[in-house]
Amino acid sequence: MATPAFETHAAQLESLKRDSRLRALAPRSGKDFASNDYLGLAGSTLLHDALREGMALGLPAGSGGSRLLRGNHAAHEALEADAAVHFGSQSALFFATGFAANAALFATLPQRGDLVVHDSLIHASAHDGMKLGRAETRAARHNDAQAFDDVITAWRAEGGSGQVWIAVESLYSMDGDCAPLADLAEVAARHDAALVIDEAHATGVFGPSGAGLAHGLAGQPNVITLHTCGKALGCEGALICAPRVVTDFLVNRARPFVFSTAPSPLIAHMVRRAIAIVAAHDDWREELFARVAEARRLLAPRLGAQAGTSQILPVIIGDDARTMRIAASLQRQGFDIRGIRPPTVPPGTARLRISITRNVSMGDIGALSESLDRIMIPA
Repeated sequence: MATPAFETHAAQLESLKRDSRLRALAPRSGKDFASNDYLGLAGSTLLHDALREGMALGLPAGSGGSRLLRGNHAAHEALEADAAVHFGSQSALFFATGFAANAALFATLPQRGDLVVHDSLIHASAHDGMKLGRAETRAARHNDAQAFDDVITAWRAEGGSGQVWIAVESLYSMDGDCAPLADLAEVAARHDAALVIDEAHATGVFGPSGAGLAHGLAGQPNVITLHTCGKALGCEGALICAPRVVTDFLVNRARPFVFSTAPSPLIAHMVRRAIAIVAAHDDWREELFARVAEARRLLAPRLGAQAGTSQILPVIIGDDARTMRIAASLQRQGFDIRGIRPPTVPPGTARLRISITRNVSMGDIGALSESLDRIMIPA
């Protein structure tokens, strides 16, 4: 029973349980249809070798302080230099997590009097950053470039005179659909706006050498991209790739950067190696997309998974409790598939998020399809 100090928290947890929205940690087991380890790199011997190499070089596991103190290391700077070249930007800045990088970006760069127009389905980390920032924020209809234009035009008509920031993801993690980046870039150009693109789920998977869906916009003076390192790159952390003035400003003003212990130099070395490994393996991307095509062939016609080409296949169930029952049944059959419920996704769109990676075989995908066929009967 909760003590008086935590009665409110206990009541909220009980409410979540009644609504089939209570979350709990669970160990990994079964075939991987849940992770973001899209290229199967996280547990590979190649990264083990990179770790051993870093240890042989004497790289410390811990940085010992923030990067503005003694925490800055040559391994961080080497990673940032290589990342800038790979992703086509003038500079790069390494953060410990993607959440920290996104929150820092939106809390720091947009100023008072500015406007951030964000996709209605943008990640929670961007929302948290915007809450910490001073700029006005407005949502635009998902993946609708004209809606972004309309929001900006209306804001200007109301007297808005500051800098406009357009915030999107290149590939949305819960729907598996891609942003119309070329159209959004045109909107940004018309309004002299900065375009911020979160490439978390595209990095390593799309673009030449895995440089992402926004690679064609890389290096433009109004474009900022964010590349997480804990998904297809198999490590952890995130890189903000941007003009030098942006990264210099973050070093000076971004509180999550200034006041955080720097990421491990050993991890920075591993991420640097991971970028090179991923860049050299177009064959891995070909293998992944073959699996994706097979999964979409088998699952989309039967289950209503959204059309598309990405490695993320959402199977919309709708009801929270039924979604979790189906997920649990699949887990018992040896498939690691997780149910996703509100508030992570909009109400009424609870779903199975099926993630295709190189960690599963064509046979695994076929077996999953058969199991889903048996389970997905009318509620």
